[in-house]
Amino acid sequence: MLVRHDPWKLMTQLHSDLDHLMEHRSRGVDDPSAASVADWVPPVDIKEEDARFVIQADIPGVRSEDLEITMESGVLSIKGRRLTESTEDKRGFRRTERVSGTFYRRFTLPDTADAEGIKARFDQGVLEVDIPKLPKLQPRRIDIRVC
Repeated sequence: MLVRHDPWKLMTQLHSDLDHLMEHRSRGVDDPSAASVADWVPPVDIKEEDARFVIQADIPGVRSEDLEITMESGVLSIKGRRLTESTEDKRGFRRTERVSGTFYRRFTLPDTADAEGIKARFDQGVLEVDIPKLPKLQPRRIDIRVC
């Protein structure tokens, strides 16, 4: 049996996989499985400071009344929707690159997060969620009683 060697087969498969990945990313979906629960995934920045965690999400075109932030069992959820604006072009064509529809992001918070103190603000298309840290517990010395 003669087996033909194709040295480019692996590169062709890699190229195909990258095309598939980029198709999902261009629609705003980093994880293909996330497409089943969201139409798009807004990009976020997460930073840790001494006294707090900060999540910033870019969600231009989303109205504050279309946002919902919940905290349950150590998981912070942000969901919302961006509506499409209907536009017509008299020449018969239209190009839409901005993704619309619903989005859903979940973040598991560390034990040091203070769930009761979470605050959010929305300004010029950027949602900022401020998650304060619980005060550090200092080790306590236990006195020994002599009997």
